Amino acid sequence: MAEKTSRRLDRGAAADLWRHTLAQIPSVFGRLVYLAALRDSNSGAYAHHGLAAVFGDEEASQAIRESHQETFGAWLEFGLEQQKADLEIYVAGLEPSRKKVAETWSKLEPYRNLPPDSARPVEKDLFLADLEALLSLLRNEPDAGAPAPDASPHP
Repeated sequence: MAEKTSRRLDRGAAADLWRHTLAQIPSVFGRLVYLAALRDSNSGAYAHHGLAAVFGDEEASQAIRESHQETFGAWLEFGLEQQKADLEIYVAGLEPSRKKVAETWSKLEPYRNLPPDSARPVEKDLFLADLEALLSLLRNEPDAGAPAPDASPHP
C-alpha cells in the first residue's frame, strides 16, 4: 500500500509541486523557506490551495511534508561552502542587502522554523549551528558593490 501511494505521489502532487513550483526556486535554501511557509505554525499542517484543489488536501499535505523533509535533507548534505553559496543565491533575491538580512536574521532568528517537524534534534542542531556560522560570515563580509573599507575613491 505504501509503495502504491509513493508511486502515485511521484506522478501526482509531489511531482506537480516540484515541476511547477520548487523547480522555479533557484536555491535549496529558498525551497526550504517556501515549504516551511506552507506549514501552519499552530497546527503543523501543510496547506497549498492550488495543489489541494487538484489532488485533495491529504495528498497535497503529504507531498509538501515529504518535499520539506527531502529539501531539508539536501541542505544538510551540503558542505558549509555549498551552503554558503546556496544561501547567497537566496539572499541575493531579497530586497535588503545581504549584510542587513544577516543582521536581522541573527536578531529575530526566523530560520529556527525552517526544519521539518520530522527532523531529529541532532539534525536541527546541525542546521542551526551551520546557519548561525553562515550568518556570521555574511555579517562580516562587505556587500557586493560596496567599497572595501580600505579602498580610496578614484579621482
